[in-house]
Amino acid sequence: MKSIEDYVQLEPQYYQNVLNNYQNLFDKPLAQISTEKIDNVIIYATGSSSNAAYGALPFMSKVLQMPVQVEEPSISENYLLNVKDNTLCLAISQGGHSYSVVKLVERLQKYGHTVFTITSEPDSPVAKVSDNILAMGMPIEEMPYVSAGYSVEILDLILIALVIAKKEQKISKQEYDQYLVQLEDIVKVLPDVIECAEKWVTDNLSTFSQARRIMFIGYGAAYGVSREGETKTTEAVRISSWGKELEEYMHGPYLGLMQGDYVICIEPNGKLQQRQDLLKKFLNKHVEHVYTIYADDAENKKEHDLSLEVETDELFAALYMTIPVHLLAYRLSKEKGNDLEHSAYPDFDQITSSKI
Repeated sequence: MKSIEDYVQLEPQYYQNVLNNYQNLFDKPLAQISTEKIDNVIIYATGSSSNAAYGALPFMSKVLQMPVQVEEPSISENYLLNVKDNTLCLAISQGGHSYSVVKLVERLQKYGHTVFTITSEPDSPVAKVSDNILAMGMPIEEMPYVSAGYSVEILDLILIALVIAKKEQKISKQEYDQYLVQLEDIVKVLPDVIECAEKWVTDNLSTFSQARRIMFIGYGAAYGVSREGETKTTEAVRISSWGKELEEYMHGPYLGLMQGDYVICIEPNGKLQQRQDLLKKFLNKHVEHVYTIYADDAENKKEHDLSLEVETDELFAALYMTIPVHLLAYRLSKEKGNDLEHSAYPDFDQITSSKI
């Protein structure tokens, strides 16, 4: 079975495959959409798929020029199913076995709503109940702790937004082409990003292995990265972890800060960088281990910080900034001797029916 690290290494290949085939993957299937009637988008996702959606959300909202929100499928299906007719519904289930997503798609379609289901498994339960399938453009990820799938979902959502924005003339052909060039440029440097991230993880692994709690703080597209940091650290490393949006953390959770905490600031070098710098000034007064992962280069980075040195739109940062987070979670899981190939609680799905 491939590991998280193996799938991180495959991300450049998967990204390129999606970019080479995005018109067949998304343009043709989405041709049926009457775009003039769409005025909002709801993305239904949970777990890492939800984190990916938050990573893509700011860019999607920008180019579509409409509200885009992420909702938990279970909450939506049971309590919030008041969907307007002019809503574009996107449901994500990478493996296609999520109970909550399957039930949500069935319910939305029952009430006459058009739903596009994004999955990598064409024969999965969610694919069998869905009227409209959007293939992710990558093989089924064998590792249950997804990494490449999370990243590809971000690229998929970005390209879906671009396809619709171009069709609806929300962006010009020139803008559309420029965005595609930026995405191609990211793919080209991805091997260098992976190498840089691997070195940073190796250099800091012995220190991080002492951590009892790790916090990830980000903003904009990097909020999705911070959420994924919490998810993967909790799943793979099995220690306490938080993933917070910058202002969310500053409005209460900072009061729970402990001297032994490890804090990783995810910095996309964007609009709120000065706000995050102020937070780090506070954090450095109270805890020893404060790290920053920068999207591009950083003049004021400290010795233990990481600069990924990618010059691109801050709204594309989630496409590559999770790489060191995934690698850190994997390497720490190995340090702790955690077996990621087999479930720590094999009776969980049997008892809860969380997967179909």
